[in-house]
Amino acid sequence: MILTVTLNTALDLTYRVPRLDVHGSHQVREVTERPGGKGLNVARVLAALGHATTVTGFAGGRTGAELRALLGEEQGITDALVPIGGSTRRTVGVVDESSGDATQLNEPGPHITPAEWASLLGTYAELLRGDGTAEAGNSPVEAVALCGSLPPGVPVGAYAQLIREAHAAGVPVVLDTSGEPLRRGLAARPDLVKPNATELAGITGTTEPLRAARAAQRRGAHSVAASLGSQGMLLVTPDGTWQAGPPRSIAGNPTGAGDSAVAGLLSGLVEGLPWPDRLARAVALSAATVRAPTAGEFDEEVHNDLLARVKVEEHSEPAPD
Repeated sequence: MILTVTLNTALDLTYRVPRLDVHGSHQVREVTERPGGKGLNVARVLAALGHATTVTGFAGGRTGAELRALLGEEQGITDALVPIGGSTRRTVGVVDESSGDATQLNEPGPHITPAEWASLLGTYAELLRGDGTAEAGNSPVEAVALCGSLPPGVPVGAYAQLIREAHAAGVPVVLDTSGEPLRRGLAARPDLVKPNATELAGITGTTEPLRAARAAQRRGAHSVAASLGSQGMLLVTPDGTWQAGPPRSIAGNPTGAGDSAVAGLLSGLVEGLPWPDRLARAVALSAATVRAPTAGEFDEEVHNDLLARVKVEEHSEPAPD
């Protein structure tokens, strides 16, 4: 079983309009609602790949109740979310069908009390021990994904604490966050971090991706997978360095593409795939998500086509110091 942690869950609303005009009035063609937040998106992609997944984090209020109802309709996902007094946030994505571009509006998360944070830590420890919810079937956790922003009230070093607890239980961790939570998380030595190029530059001070990735390793990351947008992904590990990109340009909505990449890397980890194969899967899933209507989904036909044609290239030269 794979465990994903989403401390700042959301109910994702996606509006599709023929053309987005600033200050204009719009006729919405289609509205979709999905359980959201980066870790929930990862879990939905993992479930589609056939991996049993448990999700934890916070959910509360009417929005949280709706999120959990939608989550209950998903196959292969066990809900271990912790109830809170505040209301789960909403995110609104507006997709411009004329260009495929998306505009994202994210509400702030609810304030988490010390008692609610302590409850999350207790649930997390139970899941790591394999004695969590009955629905999870007491399955051992094979890997943990820690994803997304921190809601108000959660300590900025929260991910570092969760990484240390997972390692104490012998469970590998993938960390996907940004800013100070990422900086603090690196010190706890996560097995893999997956920032984008901007997030990586923000914590290392360099915009050159390979140099920045190796700087992140020196700060504690075992391996680094850096999203490079249309150029694909750079993977830096103790066993080698590779880069891969999609064989063709994919037009569509990029929201959630990075979450699908995390799912590709996680599934490859638990399946014991070589690093280049994990990278190829992550790149293919990320690109296939651009063709899906909402985050947490991917176009299976596009994924299968791209996976067979993603070219993974090995870097033979070390990055300059």
